[in-house]
Formats: sequence, structure tokens, C-alpha cells
Amino acid sequence: MCVNFAPPTRSQLTGHFHVDPPQGEWPADVWPDQPAPVLIDTGEGPYAFLASFGFVPKLHQSGGRHLSTQNARSETVGRLPTYRQAWAQSQLCLVPMQAFVEPCYETGRNVWTRIGLQKGEPFAVAALWRGWRGENGDVSHSFTLLTINADDHPLMRRMHKPGDEKRSLVVLPPAYYGDWLRCRDPATARGFLRHDPAVQLAILPS
Repeated sequence: MCVNFAPPTRSQLTGHFHVDPPQGEWPADVWPDQPAPVLIDTGEGPYAFLASFGFVPKLHQSGGRHLSTQNARSETVGRLPTYRQAWAQSQLCLVPMQAFVEPCYETGRNVWTRIGLQKGEPFAVAALWRGWRGENGDVSHSFTLLTINADDHPLMRRMHKPGDEKRSLVVLPPAYYGDWLRCRDPATARGFLRHDPAVQLAILPS
């Protein structure tokens, strides 16, 4: 489960992802309920805006029970009430990153481990977004990162506690960015939710 990642810089959004940076600021390390840039395409090309990390922000939760919605399992995203409407409506987005952080217990204790591409360039992961309308009519946005099983992935199977199911974010090759963002069919979208052999993940310096 990924609850922390390093988003791109403004210059990386411009130079690597070819989008104008959104207005506003975002932290160098993003945690739940903090803003980060996400990319969508409504038919006129990709663009970036800020959204809160976690599909249901704390601001919109009630009843004293906190939902953890930073990650959505690809196997159940179309069935769970929290996500199924956005999935059915193909509210797909990309979340650009420089790295994401996972716990590794190979030493017998938790070591927070930064993971990214071998060459160190920014990348983007598959995600789902939604909008929220406030009492004053303003609209805000939030997102969740889609995850897949990683029991057979050479790097990601090393993360998380022994005995826990191994999970991974879905890092998409740049060649698929446009196809993912423009996809409007949930069945077709599922075809992107896999480990692509073109993506070489590595442990990065802390």
C-alpha cells in the first residue's frame, strides 16, 4: 500500500510530461490528504490540476470511521461502492512521480524504501479521480492509486511485511499515457493494469 510519494517538479511537468503546471503549490513529499498534480484528458489533450491524495478525503468522511482510500485494488475497483461509479465512468488519470515509498522488512525491521525508474527519470502511475462540490459551489478533486498483485514481481515482492500480499502501483510506459487517459471503456482499461516489461523499477537513494 503506497501512502507516500515524491511528485514531479513544475519543470518536470513542462519538460517531461508536456503539460502546463497547475496553479497552486504541492509538497515535495505527498502524504494522504495532501495535494499533488494529476493528469487527465477530456478530449482536448492532457492537462494537469491539483487533487487530494485519497479518494475520499477526511473532510468528506463522517461517522468517526476513517476510510483509507489512497489505494484501490484493481481486482475490486469496479465493485466497491467507493470507486465503482468513477470506474464505470472511466474517470482515469495519471499521477506523475519521481519516486514512491514502500516498507521493506528484509532486515527484520521496517526500512522505508524509495522506488522509481532505474534511470531516475519521472514516471506516471495509473489512478482514478473524482470531483467534490462544496457548500459554496466550489469544486475540488481527489484521487486513488490503482494497485495490482506483485507476488511475482522481482522487486515489489520484496516490499511489505512477511506474509502480507505483495502489491504494486501500475507504472505505465510513456507510449501508453494517451491511450490510458482517453480510454472510456472499463474492460479495455483493465488491460493496462499489469506489470509492463518495459518498466524497470529500482531502489533509489534515500
